[in-house]
Amino acid sequence: MKKSILLIAIGASVAFFGCGPSEESGSTQESTVSESGAGQSAVKDETSAPNIVQVASGSKDHSTLVAAVKAADLVDALSNAGPFTVFAPTNAAFDKLPAGTVETLLKPENKNDLKNILEYHTYVGSLKPEYLQDGQQFGQVNGGYVKITKKGEKIYVNGSEILASIPTSNGMIHVINDVLLPK
Repeated sequence: MKKSILLIAIGASVAFFGCGPSEESGSTQESTVSESGAGQSAVKDETSAPNIVQVASGSKDHSTLVAAVKAADLVDALSNAGPFTVFAPTNAAFDKLPAGTVETLLKPENKNDLKNILEYHTYVGSLKPEYLQDGQQFGQVNGGYVKITKKGEKIYVNGSEILASIPTSNGMIHVINDVLLPK
């Protein structure tokens, strides 16, 4: 009996002191994370499904959107767990804007305007296509609202057709053919 109690006590001591992180290693780890300054986008993970930013970065049709997300410093926000829904304009959608608009928005002094436009394309939550119904309105990150309409099998957001819907590890991307502009 005494041997059993002694073995349990030794086992518990080894488990408690041997397996847990020491206070010193915990503070070193926190320091490394805070000193790096890198956010969620810096996490390298080759086994999980890609997040919204990774999927958009891999699309040749979304290079303008990715450049805008970088210029607005939204890469880390859109790489977080979410879930998010992004109505993602194609390069062709950005090309429809008046000449010079994109270049002007990408300038550092216009970062707040760019961020407002991109946040108008972002909803907190995962809106799968089957959830979208005619007449629904969704509050976007910037405080504005978008309206869903349906015509037959086609779904539109503020009149822009959703061309494709792509699930990601942290939400949903709906590819659209226009840039949504907040009112």
